[in-house]
Parts: sequence; C-alpha cells; structure tokens
Amino acid sequence: MSAPFDCIILGAGAAGLMAAMRAGQRGRRVLLLDHAEAPGKKILISGGGRCNFTNLECRPERFLSANPHFARSALARYTQHDFIALVAKHRIAFHEKTLGQLFCDGSARQIVAMLIAECAAAGVEIRLGQRVTEVARDVAFRVALADGTRVTAPALVLATGGPAIPKMGATGFAYDVARQFGLSVVAPRPALVPLAFAEEDLALMRPLAGVALPCRARAAAGPAFAEAMLFTHRGLSGPAVLQVSSYWREAEPISLDLLPDVADAAPLLRAAKRARPRAEPRTALAEHLPQRLAGALAERHLPPRVMAEIADRDLARLGALLKAWRPVPSGTEGYAKAEVTAGGVDTAALSQRTMATRDVPGLFVIGEAVDVTGWLGGYNFQWAWSSAWVAGEAV
Repeated sequence: MSAPFDCIILGAGAAGLMAAMRAGQRGRRVLLLDHAEAPGKKILISGGGRCNFTNLECRPERFLSANPHFARSALARYTQHDFIALVAKHRIAFHEKTLGQLFCDGSARQIVAMLIAECAAAGVEIRLGQRVTEVARDVAFRVALADGTRVTAPALVLATGGPAIPKMGATGFAYDVARQFGLSVVAPRPALVPLAFAEEDLALMRPLAGVALPCRARAAAGPAFAEAMLFTHRGLSGPAVLQVSSYWREAEPISLDLLPDVADAAPLLRAAKRARPRAEPRTALAEHLPQRLAGALAERHLPPRVMAEIADRDLARLGALLKAWRPVPSGTEGYAKAEVTAGGVDTAALSQRTMATRDVPGLFVIGEAVDVTGWLGGYNFQWAWSSAWVAGEAV
C-alpha cells in the first residue's frame, strides 16, 4: 500500500484535470489516475481539433438536468470569464466563432498543455495507463490498480465522464462506482447526437445526404434552435438537430421550420406562382431552398405541372410542411456519434455547492458523469470546469 494522498481523482479529462489543478493549488496531495495513455483525449478531438472551450452565453437554463437549478451554483462560482482569464494567462490566442462559441486559434493541445502545466505547478501526481480494478471505502477510499498497486485517500473524485465516444475509451465506469456507494443514476442516453429515421423518411433523406440549410428545430419539450441542419445517409444532423436530440424522446416527432426567415410560406408560394406561372415547382422552390431539396419536395408533394396549374390549396399544404415538417426519428446514431451523455449520477445525491455526495463523506462526482448536460457550443466544457473547480475547492 502506497503512502496515502489527500485526494484521488479518477479520470484525466477536462473535469479531472481541472479538479486536480485546483485541489493541488490549495495544498492538497493529489493523485490523478486515468486508464488512457494520454490525458485530455476528448479535449484534443473537440471543436475539430481547436477545442470549443467555453461559451460567452453560458447560463443555467442552457443545461438539462432532472433538477434544472442544480448547475446554477457551480456555474456562478466559476464562470466562463474565469476560464477565459486562465486561457489568457497562458497566452493562448482564441476567437469567437458564432453564438458565443470560443475556439483556440491554434490547437486543442494548447488547452491540455495549459492544464498539465497548472497541475505540475500545483504538485499533482498524474499516473496514466492505470486501469482501476476495485474501489472500496472503510476509514479512507482504497483504489486498486491492475498492476497490483493500491492507493488510499480520504477523498475520491469521480471524473470519468459517460459512455459517449467509446472509441476514445469512454465507459460508464462512474455510474458503476456511484451505484456501488448507493447513489442513484438517471438513465444515461446519447445527447448532441445525429437522429436516425425509418426507411419511409430515408427515401427522402438519403438522396439528399450532404445538403445543409438553415432551419429552426425543436423537440416536443425544449426550446427552438435556429441553426443549420444537415441531411445524412441515416437521417438528420447539423447543429440544430444535435441540439434538439438532447431534448428528444422516443416516438416523439421533431418540428423543423425549413424557412425560418419567412412568417408564412403559403403566400410566398402563391406569389411565385403569379410571378413565374410557367416555371416548374422545383425551380420556384429553389429560390428559397437548396436545389436538391427543392426538387425532392416538389416531386413528393406537388403534381407534375407548371406553377400556374397548381391549385392554391396544394401550395398551402406544402407551405405548411415547409414551416412545420414533423418527422418522427426512429432513434439516434448512439454513443458512437454522440458528443456527450445525458443523464448520469442523480443530482439529488450531490451538493450543488461542492459536488460532494450527501451520504458518502469524501466522495465527489463532477463533469459529464453527473446528470447535467449543456447545449452544443462549449457549454459542456464549461460545466466540466465549473463543477471541477468547486469540487477542487472542497476536497
């Protein structure tokens, strides 16, 4: 048995690195463990390799949880502006891309290097390639490793994330440990994930793979997202659809407004009929929609005639569809394509000020392992930084 630490953190991703940094800065003897051979692997692939590390518009209502107020305290105690200050301290150049999303000008590796440097300065011991075989607790937490090593500490932080992106080594390990100590887990599910559709809808969607357009999308519950959508071979993707996927529930339709800048599409189509009576419907529609989509919708929903010969009621029907297309997904593309995991360790078991478990002294759960899921665009990284910071302040 090795000499005890003050704190053992499982998971050297965004949340684990941040918690280790802060705890180390407070003089705690911190051991950070990860089964991967390198730290921050999800950071490195995020944002197309440039890491969308936070969002200027972070606020609690842009996070999903069974307790919609849970994230408020951590997000207020360590804000996006605090993390931006850390990035600036390390002279990492960054820019706002759109909708408050901040990206490195250079590489996501700069964010990982920054966190590693801060951990080193704080005296954190990082051990990589370490597979945990057992976690137990009596007087202190005991963690057994595959190489036969055992380490102990009075505090244990679960920062191993969820099962999204399994090719990166992601698993539900945090949930298993949480259940071992009597914590409830809100059923995990893929989030920020492309939506899949049955063959009937794919007959339209599959030939349109690669076509993108602005839309306003929403699920039955949740806000509307005015961003781009993308047709794929399996259904729909793009930022608007990824956002909606976090709110979508099985068997429910989603609603897609394909002409978000137009109040009513029917008058638009009637005006096109008057202006170009001899035009084919696909030509008239292509003035407002991508050409391939215009052709597919005209073929499916209008008779094969010129605009002058199409009844206004048929144009009105198509206009209603353009403003509120309601396809029903058959599912999602799963954890392999999900950016994050929704659900996780039930917040009812945790302190929103410290992320400590209420009934297991010394046990903390942070980051994606918790039932808090942010919008697309840097929100989930900010939750990692914020939840990790408040835990690092408390261990």
